[in-house]
Amino acid sequence: MDSLLTSVSTAATDETLIDAYSDAVSGAVATANPAVVHIEVGGNNTSAAARAMADGPYGSGSGFFISPDGYILTNSHVVHGAQALKVFLADGRKLAADLIGDDPDTDLAVIRVSADEISFLALADSATVRPGQIAIAIGSPMGFQQTVTAGIVSGLGRSLRGASGRLIDNVIQTDAALNPGNSGGPLVNTRGEVIGVNTAIIRPAQGICFAIASNTARWVAGWLIKDGHIRRSYIGVAGQNVPLLRKLVLHHRLAQETGVLVAGLEPDSPASRAGLRESDILLSLDGMTTPTVDALHKQLTGDRIGESASLTLLRGVELRRHAIIPLEMPGRG
Repeated sequence: MDSLLTSVSTAATDETLIDAYSDAVSGAVATANPAVVHIEVGGNNTSAAARAMADGPYGSGSGFFISPDGYILTNSHVVHGAQALKVFLADGRKLAADLIGDDPDTDLAVIRVSADEISFLALADSATVRPGQIAIAIGSPMGFQQTVTAGIVSGLGRSLRGASGRLIDNVIQTDAALNPGNSGGPLVNTRGEVIGVNTAIIRPAQGICFAIASNTARWVAGWLIKDGHIRRSYIGVAGQNVPLLRKLVLHHRLAQETGVLVAGLEPDSPASRAGLRESDILLSLDGMTTPTVDALHKQLTGDRIGESASLTLLRGVELRRHAIIPLEMPGRG
């Protein structure tokens, strides 16, 4: 008799837990769904890099409202180079949209529509996201609008190479199923808050999908709305990661074992003006090591534009320091 009661109690507990999970997901979807849109792109995207980043047939994707005045966050590879944009709202409205700005380096973009009575989503603090928590993706895979998939956060702090070639940092990995057309849609928590912007899948792997963290999205969206682009600096070198000779690491007491080989210099660039030469190996910028090209890119932020910096490098066996003034990276068309 006792074993029968235990079995009944266990079954009731399992049912309660399943119902609680179902209620959590459906509640989050009810909150988020009205703010999610389907995007159709007209005209040919002239960027081969953006097409290479796309996870399906070019011409459509997803997005979501981030403010009551019509701003929509989506992926750069969905809208980059578009000649016309149409947005389909959850309530059936079909509206023309304008491209406010896009950033291939983070695969994020902002577009805008003119409309009243707009639902929008809050961006959560992605620093509080933990592996194992429920993650819900909403979007338009294969054109099926308002499609919902659920899973968990599988990993944090991933890196993903964007269409521009730069690494996107602090990417969220999830097993919530994404398919072509999900790009640009929200990944939300059980409160319906956005923890990431769905951006990529790995084929033919199953259950390995990625979203740009909401903290990155918040920063990028703010600058795109303000300026239409993200300001970054550059020095004008074509770089290659190379190992350093062990004897040079020991002799100069270097804190790294790799550096950035200068494989080419842009004419009249900051690097050229600073006296850099091909075959120099870059070691640090203002004391911060540059063991890889990606590490160098991370340091070339907008606040370095026009500001003098000290570049440490190896020329042959000689350790040298050159003053350099990074300039603003030209915009991408």
